[in-house]
Parts: sequence; C-alpha cells; structure tokens
Amino acid sequence: MPDQSTRTVLERFPAGGPRGSWPADEHAAQQQAQGQPTRVVMDLRTDSFLVIADSPAA
Repeated sequence: MPDQSTRTVLERFPAGGPRGSWPADEHAAQQQAQGQPTRVVMDLRTDSFLVIADSPAA
C-alpha cells in the first residue's frame, strides 16, 4: 500500500550555505523540540533543502 500522507513544506534553505552551516537541520531540530515531527529533504530541482512535516491523509 502506498504512503498516504500529506507533506507540508515548513521552510526552504539554499543548498549553497557557508561551510559548516546546517540551517535546515537546525530549523528541523527547533521544530522537533516544539513537538512537530519534521525531516530535511533535498529538492534537486531547486537546489534547496526543505524542512517538511508529514501528516496522515484524511
């Protein structure tokens, strides 16, 4: 059975950030600390990191 969840993009970050900087991961960690399950994915088309939240489809 396919995954029946809805993805919401919470924030976008450019992939070319300064060396050693992980703003997408830091934002995801802040959201998780507030109880929002998030993850970071790479959007190759836009060369961006996306912080997304999955929620079950109705």
